[in-house]
Amino acid sequence: MGIRLGAIADDFTGATDLANNLVRAGMRVVQLIDVPEGGGYDATGDADAVVIALKSRTVPVAEAIDASLRALTWLRGAGAEQIYFKYCSTFDSTPAGNIGPVTEALMDALGTDFTVATPAFPDNGRTVFKGYLFVGDVLLSESGMRDHPLTPMTDSNLVDVLGAQTTRPVGLVDHTVLAAGAEAVRDRIAELRFQGVAFAVVDAVSNDDLVRLGEAVSELPLVTAGSGLAIGLPANWGFEPSSAAAELPVAGGQRAIVSGSVSAATNGQVRAFLDSGRPAFSVDPLRIADGQDVAAEALAFADAHLADGPVLVYSTEAPDAVRGVQSRLGAAEAGELVERTLAEVARGLVARGVRQLVIAGGETSGAVVRALGITGLRIGPQIDPGVPWCAAALPDGETLHLTLKSGNFGGPDFFCAAFTLLGKS
Repeated sequence: MGIRLGAIADDFTGATDLANNLVRAGMRVVQLIDVPEGGGYDATGDADAVVIALKSRTVPVAEAIDASLRALTWLRGAGAEQIYFKYCSTFDSTPAGNIGPVTEALMDALGTDFTVATPAFPDNGRTVFKGYLFVGDVLLSESGMRDHPLTPMTDSNLVDVLGAQTTRPVGLVDHTVLAAGAEAVRDRIAELRFQGVAFAVVDAVSNDDLVRLGEAVSELPLVTAGSGLAIGLPANWGFEPSSAAAELPVAGGQRAIVSGSVSAATNGQVRAFLDSGRPAFSVDPLRIADGQDVAAEALAFADAHLADGPVLVYSTEAPDAVRGVQSRLGAAEAGELVERTLAEVARGLVARGVRQLVIAGGETSGAVVRALGITGLRIGPQIDPGVPWCAAALPDGETLHLTLKSGNFGGPDFFCAAFTLLGKS
């Protein structure tokens, strides 16, 4: 059938989050790491959807736009019929962008005057009501995202947040319209377009809302959302849920976890892993800054424990500790030091025979897959909502099973449950 949906994700874990929902809805999905060079990639031949993972969430606006437009050019050249710009379910951004500016650039390139925006993903507790984003039972501005080191989210009103980033009017499609069905959503979209509105924040408090929205936007050249909307789009091309879409090669080799996320969810997962008595090594950014070879120490620790794995190497800390490190090193330098070290650790783990690897954190995931020379992933079965196992070909041809976990996702026992699932696949 060829590629039906082409997606541009602004970070690596968000890309697998989106791809996971497409697979659950019956699409065969390949995730590419950055825009392929030379115009092609040899593993997309049987794919129904292709997701290009960028690292554009927190880079300067001009860089984010350039990367996104290159991804768009590749996807359109590959035949994608609809484009999906994917951002985080907590709408991670600053008053300057990058969600608004990238969306406007994509709209201009596609020649469209309207699109929708909803980060809702009810399966992971992200809902939008009257334009306000909730994380679980609290407003976004009252959640752990208010302390995010790069994109602190202190306003829950998405119409206001998006409006501050764009040059075009932003409107709302509220929950009463969604409840009335897809035709009512189309009518509201037509009304907003007539009024000159270019963006519509859309409420969604359930998967049913997202399914109705997916049907309603089938004719839009561009949609923008978190990963939740993906459950409502595949049916537009006749796809139905099928386990065959998630099949991966049989897994083997050693098991390890590399965690660089500072989110509350990942902190809880690290604590649960430590409480279980399993082997773990803590990476201290201040020691890295002092010139100590922390990566070598972590790998020496892994050498002693991989046989009894999984082994965890982590830099995850509580917000107060993170702020303390940033005050000494600066936020950007601290982040780069940790990413570079964890990428080196991951490369060393794979060299030691690790073939089942969990990576936690969007920035960490980006650094690791690039360090490993991975250019594409086949998306497999879901571990927790938004987080699938994937299979990648290493440069030597061997298969690596890995999962790129958003810091905010997964239950407390995620690090252990992930390997249990893969063992059964």
